[in-house]
Amino acid sequence: MDWSFRTAEELMAALRAGEVTSAELTDEAIARIERDDKAVNAICVPDFERARATARGADRARARGEDRPLLGIPVTVKESYDIAGLPTTWGMPPYRDHVPAQDAVQVSRIKAAGAVVLGKTNVPLGLQDVQSFNDIYGTTNNPWDHGRTPGGSSGGSAAALASGFGALSLGSDIGGSLRTPAHFCGVYAHKPTLGLAARRGMTPPDAPALPADSDLAVVGPMARTARDLTLLLDVMAGPDPLTYGVAHQVALPPARHERLRDFRVLVLDEHPLIPTGAAVRAAVNRVADALADGGARVERHSPLLPDPTEAALIYTQLLFSGSAMRFPDEAYEQLRTLAAALGPDDRSLDAARLRGLVLSHRDWIGANDRREVHRHGWRQLFADFDALVCPVTPTPAFPHDQDPDLRGRRLDIDGVGHPYLDQLVWAGLATMPGLPATAVPAGRSPEGLPVGVQILGPMFEDRTPLRLAELLEEAIGGFEAPA
Repeated sequence: MDWSFRTAEELMAALRAGEVTSAELTDEAIARIERDDKAVNAICVPDFERARATARGADRARARGEDRPLLGIPVTVKESYDIAGLPTTWGMPPYRDHVPAQDAVQVSRIKAAGAVVLGKTNVPLGLQDVQSFNDIYGTTNNPWDHGRTPGGSSGGSAAALASGFGALSLGSDIGGSLRTPAHFCGVYAHKPTLGLAARRGMTPPDAPALPADSDLAVVGPMARTARDLTLLLDVMAGPDPLTYGVAHQVALPPARHERLRDFRVLVLDEHPLIPTGAAVRAAVNRVADALADGGARVERHSPLLPDPTEAALIYTQLLFSGSAMRFPDEAYEQLRTLAAALGPDDRSLDAARLRGLVLSHRDWIGANDRREVHRHGWRQLFADFDALVCPVTPTPAFPHDQDPDLRGRRLDIDGVGHPYLDQLVWAGLATMPGLPATAVPAGRSPEGLPVGVQILGPMFEDRTPLRLAELLEEAIGGFEAPA
């Protein structure tokens, strides 16, 4: 029997019933990686011998009567997480020999839950791209079309899941890094509420692995079903024990509703700053139709929606404000000169990126104050709606583009070029205020590429978009293995 594309939930049931052993699942996953990953290049740091040893240990534990949430399940981990004894480079050549001695807090949690770590998945340089390639590990290809990107920065994880390399994966997200790869590869991902899951050890190799409050970035689960996302999120959720002194679990409220017909959903398919491609618009409409057919209340407009243009500008400034921290002084001063020359009426995203790179602390506080106004706007919206459905990016997976000048790249949207980085505005809709967002498959493009949407929910009500994702999976289908 081939177990490669079974869900984690199914694998747990089979392990508990004695239908398969963890050693068998692990050997099968390793064999598939060794056979298929030459073409995909998702697994950049294999750890097969330790995985086999862990699997044998899981089988012995089960024989003793133990039963943990992930006991014996093969998983992968994004390269940017510290795993003791394996390199953590973030794709940066100066750190190719950086090997941490301690696991990231989330790696510790999945290991404690019994997971079998197969290895680490590929990322872009410094995690700063919508693609996944670097000079250490090379380029990761989309399993649906090897000439296209699987997305970034959790592109290796999404490609691994779509290829049957493990049932679950750990990723992270600040600019759609969980959601975009899921959308491009036809899998599921969940960006948790800001601060819900501890991030220690998901740290650049030149920085100490210490607890830290995050401004925008989160860590989160990736899987091939919505229910598996919840399974992994329940293992990940909770603050850092170094902060609290003891392990501290978070009791998330239940989903607002269990039945599709009880949900109130706002659906967006247009953004004022970038067009939506026809394939993505069709996916959003397919989801909207399924919601309506299931009896949900579906609206296309609401005066309660915080202004998406202002939201994108705030997000862009906050996102880029941390990017220049390690720039040489001379380069930073050049950026300051360029930003000072911008016209006061220039409210383009390009201007917001430049201003963000040199944002003063005074101006950051001003941007953060505006963010709080938007957060309150979302609270008011979620008093009237339970969720919001919208694109993840304007297009399906695009061809590899490794031009080192990101500002010079163009994104083709139905034959018209647009600034490459402008596609981040949809990701920022949830990231800037810190909302949870679940990326779900929603069909295929005319070229046969996966297309997804994201479901935003209220802060710390992660179970609401996750439950809606489950219901949509039942209504329109979910993951399909690449042909």
